[in-house]
Amino acid sequence: MNRQIQDAYIVAATRTPVAKRKGAFRNVRPDDMLAHVLKAAVAKQPGLDAGEIGDVIVGCAFPEAEQGLNVARIGLLLAGLPDRVPGITVNRFCSSGLQAVAMAADRIRLGEADVMIAAGTESMTIMPQMMGNKLSISPAVFERDENYAIAFGMGITAEKVAAQWKISREEQDAFAVESHRRAVAAIGAGKFAAEISPYTVRSYAPSPDGTVKITERLFDTDEGPRTESTMEALAKLKPVFATKGSVTAGNSSQMSDGAAAVLLMSEAALKRYNATPIARFAAFSVAGVPPEIMGIGPVEAIPRALKQAGITQEQVDWIELNEAFAAQALAVVRELKLDPAKVNPQGGAIALGHPLGATGAIRAATLMNAMQREKFRYGMISMCIGTGMGAAGIFERV
Repeated sequence: MNRQIQDAYIVAATRTPVAKRKGAFRNVRPDDMLAHVLKAAVAKQPGLDAGEIGDVIVGCAFPEAEQGLNVARIGLLLAGLPDRVPGITVNRFCSSGLQAVAMAADRIRLGEADVMIAAGTESMTIMPQMMGNKLSISPAVFERDENYAIAFGMGITAEKVAAQWKISREEQDAFAVESHRRAVAAIGAGKFAAEISPYTVRSYAPSPDGTVKITERLFDTDEGPRTESTMEALAKLKPVFATKGSVTAGNSSQMSDGAAAVLLMSEAALKRYNATPIARFAAFSVAGVPPEIMGIGPVEAIPRALKQAGITQEQVDWIELNEAFAAQALAVVRELKLDPAKVNPQGGAIALGHPLGATGAIRAATLMNAMQREKFRYGMISMCIGTGMGAAGIFERV
């Protein structure tokens, strides 16, 4: 049966504030964070029949333990969505949240659904990092030289990118300082407020009378950005992955906790609910690169996405490029000759944090909010991916 491809539109996008690892969300479960943003996304479209949601697709980089049991289904049930609404968890490491958006859009474009939710959730506080609960790499990986780098830690791949693209420690630190400066300025100007759904964090403590005292705090601002980030402060940090390296905790993305959700609709659903779209899903691409220089992934993915969208790089006005490490972000900017002014105008993951599988959906919330406010036509989200890949998604304001 021949199907005509139709457009998919983003109607709403929201996120939690991003917390530092062991910060505000240290006692908050990832399925509860997910439930929070799912409820918030649905609430942004009054009158929506939640039973019409064709699927809830959730990105998660370590879908196990508290993030296991198909966290998408658990989260949507916790959010009070109807039993008839299904859920699926997807994992493409750092691009999982963006992958969820692309998969949700494709269901609509193929005419298989009129309403979809894409989301992402990740608690880097809860999960043992970079290995999950049990690391087990196939011994066959080490039988071929071209595959052994799959076992490299992310920091080592960043060091290799820094060496190959000749990116100095000073350049990396300057990039990190600018990320914090932009993020702090954006927070001060209230530019993240519209995209954030504040989360009430509860803490429990025993009282002398034998009861439990419950304390509540409204968490509404990203924890990562630092006003005190300076070249002098970063210069004091030692390399953490290679003794004579240049990658430090200060010029790497912050380990974080957070979640986000994106509501998508077909044109028919827009009319049915009298909904106002923010943007049209224009393109998505993913590409592979050598695992030892995984950070360069966007160099391959971005041109493919641009070709799909039928536009040039110069037509993109806003680029959310995930700053896994300053070294890899700078290499991508340099290799593709991206305009630094268009890349992360409100700071990136070095300042704002990188909750792995949630990041793509979080960056979508930031991009959609910026599109509404700044009125630019094309925006893009891109990131490198562990084991050697890159992803890119393009959106057009409508």
